[in-house]
Amino acid sequence: MGVVAVTAETAGSCDVDLSATLQESPRITKLLQDVRDLVPPMSVRAQILDSEGRFPAIDFDLLRDIGALSAFIPQRFGGPGLGVDPGGASELFALLRLIGQGNLAVGRIFEGHANAIKLIHTFGSEAQIERASADLRAGHLFAIWNAETQAGIRILDENKLSGSKAFCSGAGHVTRALLTAKDRCGTRMLLIPLEPGERVGSTAVALHGMRATQTASMQFDGLVVSTHDFIGTTDDYTREPTFSAGAWRTSAVTLGGLDSLVAEMQQQLRARNRHEDPHQLARMGNALIARETARLWIERAARMEESIESSPATITGYVNLARVAVESAALEIIRLVQRSLGLSAFLQTNPVERLMRDLAIYLRQPATDEALTEAAAWFLERDFPEDDS
Repeated sequence: MGVVAVTAETAGSCDVDLSATLQESPRITKLLQDVRDLVPPMSVRAQILDSEGRFPAIDFDLLRDIGALSAFIPQRFGGPGLGVDPGGASELFALLRLIGQGNLAVGRIFEGHANAIKLIHTFGSEAQIERASADLRAGHLFAIWNAETQAGIRILDENKLSGSKAFCSGAGHVTRALLTAKDRCGTRMLLIPLEPGERVGSTAVALHGMRATQTASMQFDGLVVSTHDFIGTTDDYTREPTFSAGAWRTSAVTLGGLDSLVAEMQQQLRARNRHEDPHQLARMGNALIARETARLWIERAARMEESIESSPATITGYVNLARVAVESAALEIIRLVQRSLGLSAFLQTNPVERLMRDLAIYLRQPATDEALTEAAAWFLERDFPEDDS
């Protein structure tokens, strides 16, 4: 059998097939088309922002202008209800994947925005959801910050806070921060309004990748919060399946980065006239297999989160397996790209170098070993859920 060359049609396209993922929602359809148009210039800016360690302000201004930040307003408050009303997981998957294709740093911050709104919608009161919807309509950027220094944040008498948060993406640019903090009974969630630049720690975190996320510590010593700032009840933040099931959103952004990495691999092999070499073809084929494997896991994980038939433990277990599968696929693709492109993949002027660094950071999600073993233990005693697609 003859060797088949990899073509732009087989590997180079990063397009998300909207017809296969969208529900009948004209507003979301238009939003996704608008985001698709933003991806190429976002990719160009990504290289500059990374080298300068600068926050992607232009990208978020553009996302704000086309309604991406406010797309999470529930339908009952006049919004599209993306990611918060039932049935929109496939649409959110498509959106996060597209943004990840443009810039993983933008995707990381945007996913945090979506995560915070989801938590408010799940555990907040109707008044709090309405207030958050008004903030979204006003263009505010949300985040969920849960990583802590050793002391973390404590809620003292009279609702005064003590302590700080670590690894806060979007520090100085997020204007609505959902924090975890501990009181005498357990962990609480607090929604804190911020002004640009307010409470940012004195030293930015010097990360290997994701440099454009403006990750830093945030200081909350002495801040007095209102009872209206508390979202949900004690330990709602770690309540399953919400705590674990939302990990598919991070994986969807990761998939967008893998799309771009595979596309760069294909384009650079063609530019060097190496795209017909059988060893390169084998690597490209294996990269495509790994990316498609990741996509299938993530798409089903997104559907599982909305499942009303599966138990919380089954949903949590499946999403945890999906998370590990995506990490494995990404690490395999990075290995294949490095083998295919050689030292040029490590040149700072090569977009591949940034993509690999950003992916390496983004893949470091907490407790991966625990997620794998707990999921394996759950399904070892039960039937694996059948695909309902």
